[in-house]
Amino acid sequence: MVKPIHKPLKAYRKLSILCVFLLFAAFILLLLVGLSLPIVHPVYVLRVFATDAQDGSSLSTELRFGVWGVCAYSTLNPASVINDDGLCYGPRLGYQDVIPASILAEVNLSQSLVDAALQGLMAVLLIHIVAAGLSLFTLFTSIFLASHCMTILSLILAITTALLSAVVFVVDAVIVGVARAKVPELTSDGLGANVGNAVWMVLGALIASWLGVILLSARACYCCGVRRKEYDSDEEKF
Repeated sequence: MVKPIHKPLKAYRKLSILCVFLLFAAFILLLLVGLSLPIVHPVYVLRVFATDAQDGSSLSTELRFGVWGVCAYSTLNPASVINDDGLCYGPRLGYQDVIPASILAEVNLSQSLVDAALQGLMAVLLIHIVAAGLSLFTLFTSIFLASHCMTILSLILAITTALLSAVVFVVDAVIVGVARAKVPELTSDGLGANVGNAVWMVLGALIASWLGVILLSARACYCCGVRRKEYDSDEEKF
């Protein structure tokens, strides 16, 4: 009797494809946030804007903060996804001396207020990049789910990525929450603050990562309709 050819990549193909899709989505979202404004202009963590901005004013009426810097906009030069000509400072690590006093004066914003609103953003900078890197590595290992050892490794990496994503989301959400509460209060309602799309992108990556954890857990313990393949028994012989 001819022994069937061992083709590990064909085992759990549907499960692998679904895991790859989820982990790839998490990787792209975390990468875009990690390379946010001013590197990737459309992605930003926090938006601070003048509530009484006048049409036609050339003064900066909006500041958008990303992981690597900040960009200033006015009603004559609004933020745009396609053609963004905002006055940007960065990319660099941290916000020390990035925002000139002239820009802060235009929007009636003090440096101490900026530091308070963005406290901790520098600390999570590296976590964004590490989480994106782990997502990429987990994505690669999820291709080889025929191997139980690779499945366990992929599951551990996926859990780590999901936990890091959770930390990033919580910190970003807290920063934005503090800014939304304190900015109007400290500026007598002259300025407002709003959440940036980067926070929702991290949330999307967090959800995708945990869904990947669930699928990898099902493969590791052979539950939720996942059956043991003959490749596993062959693997255990060696």
